[in-house]
Amino acid sequence: MKRTRKHEKTTGKRNPVSKRELDPFLERERAQYENPLPSREFILQTLEEQGVPLSESQLHRLLEIESHEEGLLGRRLGAMEREGQVIRNRRNAICVVDKLDLISGRVQGHPDRFGFLVPDQEGDDLFINAAQMAGVLHGDRVLVRPGGIGQRGLREASIVEVLERNNQTLVGRYMTKRGVGVVASADRRISQDVLVPPKASRSAKPGQVVVVEIVEQPTRFAQPIGRIVEILGNYADPGMEIEIALRKHRLPYEFPREVERRCARFPDSVSAKDARAREDIRHLPLVTIDDETARDFDDAVYCERRGSGFRLWVAIADVSEYVKPGDALDQEARLRGNSVYFPRRVIPMLPEVLSNGLCSLNPETDRLCMVCEMDIGKNGNVGSYRFYPAIMHSHARLTYIAVADALEHPSGKSARSLKSLMPHLQNLKMLHAALARSRKLRGAIEFETTQTQMHFDEHGKIERVSAVSRNDAHRIIEECMLSANVCASDFLQDHAQPALYRVHEGPTSEKLLALREFLAEFGLQLSGGDKPHAKDYARLLEKIKERPDAQLLQTVMLRSLRQAVYSPKNAGHFGLAYEAYTHFTSPIRRYPDLLIHRAIKAVLRSKQYEPGDWAELGRHCSETERRADDATRDVEAWLKCYYMQDRIGERFEASISGVTGFGVFVVLDTAYVEGLIHISELGSDYFHFDANRHQLLGERTGKSFRLGDRVAVQLVRVDLEQARIDFALAEQPKSSRRKRR
Repeated sequence: MKRTRKHEKTTGKRNPVSKRELDPFLERERAQYENPLPSREFILQTLEEQGVPLSESQLHRLLEIESHEEGLLGRRLGAMEREGQVIRNRRNAICVVDKLDLISGRVQGHPDRFGFLVPDQEGDDLFINAAQMAGVLHGDRVLVRPGGIGQRGLREASIVEVLERNNQTLVGRYMTKRGVGVVASADRRISQDVLVPPKASRSAKPGQVVVVEIVEQPTRFAQPIGRIVEILGNYADPGMEIEIALRKHRLPYEFPREVERRCARFPDSVSAKDARAREDIRHLPLVTIDDETARDFDDAVYCERRGSGFRLWVAIADVSEYVKPGDALDQEARLRGNSVYFPRRVIPMLPEVLSNGLCSLNPETDRLCMVCEMDIGKNGNVGSYRFYPAIMHSHARLTYIAVADALEHPSGKSARSLKSLMPHLQNLKMLHAALARSRKLRGAIEFETTQTQMHFDEHGKIERVSAVSRNDAHRIIEECMLSANVCASDFLQDHAQPALYRVHEGPTSEKLLALREFLAEFGLQLSGGDKPHAKDYARLLEKIKERPDAQLLQTVMLRSLRQAVYSPKNAGHFGLAYEAYTHFTSPIRRYPDLLIHRAIKAVLRSKQYEPGDWAELGRHCSETERRADDATRDVEAWLKCYYMQDRIGERFEASISGVTGFGVFVVLDTAYVEGLIHISELGSDYFHFDANRHQLLGERTGKSFRLGDRVAVQLVRVDLEQARIDFALAEQPKSSRRKRR
């Protein structure tokens, strides 16, 4: 610096500034690296300024890269290639992707061998034909060049470069075709069979379920090649459907050794040391109320009357006391995102020593907890509240069925067995009535949906599928948890603490328009203009609930809404009619709840919790939630197929639950099983699909099949491999035909 100033004094000129000093993100790079490289943004800026593709050596000169930095820059360029920022042409020169009018995105495969590109940035999906799809697999990230409109009326794309291969292993059935071993993926979105050389088969037998490692990815002219690394067993073996789902959806199902070592150091119970600096609420008769089959207990409640209102304690397992930010347990919990509940098996987010032990609010046991203590008025509105860490003692493990029965029959057997707790349960019932009134005034939407439960025999085979009805105990606990979750979001907002909100936005303008057009055909109108409120939906649901077509109308209204996600940007919860909402009450089974606990504790210590990129955390937790839903749907679909396979030819009453261009889906009244009536089974006519009216309409006969219509069906086919059930329209009995004539 002294030489520079002297030079300026004698000549009046300043030395030329280093090219790298012009990097607008230089300080960021210096903060992250001891020897900073040019930032990605500066590399792109340099390439764009030159206006032509550059060789690596040319780029080195322009960026003043020293010889010892060339390898590091090469790795940075490689990462930029994988993320679709730059690409190398046939001469190995580096090009800016945006200059080439290329689009990066992820491939979404289809069982019929074609696929789509889902762009990384906003924009419509692009169609990828079967020939282009031959060189990639579902989930791969690629660069494409957009083309014209194809025969399907969609914009087509040509794959220019594969940026990232998504599939290193696959689960599927091993088969031999013309003496050659292949694995057919259990994921139908991957339509290519994986070739398995004889020496790589591990002596697998045709028909067995295996895991294959892909050693050569597909090209447009060659199938993928792999080697079998695990033989799971036969397709119909008990529990095989879960083993397949775990691997198909890449669910982590084994805990790493470091996690097991960490768990081995936990005590069996809460110590006196653990209880220090916590409020002692062990005297409060807190109870857990859950399903009969539940093994992990997140929450306990207690309510007492305060004047004309109530005081409610919601105690939640203090998982954050044992799972510390960044440790092995935390990393694994973040990776999993949530617990996954299959019929007869749970893949927990946390190891059993925590999920069913030290963190679970087991009866007659001291446990550490985070408490939300609320004063609630007679109108159901929450007044004051506070959060604090505490030590509690669950006084009973109750079930929904027992509590509902006791409240409905105060002199019955269940009530007598809960004698000492009945006054507190009655308080909860009165509190629920107040909260329900508040919910109605707020305008929260209540869709009536049917949930099902599978019942198994001692050999693990389904005996029946039944509907699960919600009772008053379910509703009591739901309202208590909603109140605590809202207080958590309010608390974090008041203290400007970043958090993950549970966001449920209203309908898009396109879906809203389609809904209004559909309702108009029934002489109905959704109020609220261009931005309806949940109240507008709730009013309409109340208006139609006694109509014979109520199920149809409710289904279309439900499908007009967007999916709930986790996000640091609070956009409110449309369905619950809350301006802000978080998940606080289930940290044993949901990672976002654990983050909220840490954020609340940070505020209580006058600090701020920063787990990293909140937006990325929100995307990840939303994805793991969808992954769990997809996996459980797969398992339930397979189990229902297994249940129905011996009932070919039987006749059922059903309702149309979905309408597509290739047929209608129906759900059976009694078995609660869904299947397809292919369009070819609907009758001798040309049927045209009307998406806005949710119907297939016959061109000649005018016969329509519409969402919610009642139909009689006959089971004609069950495909266990594809987890698919096919029905045909059942012929009406002769007696009813004669009666009409």
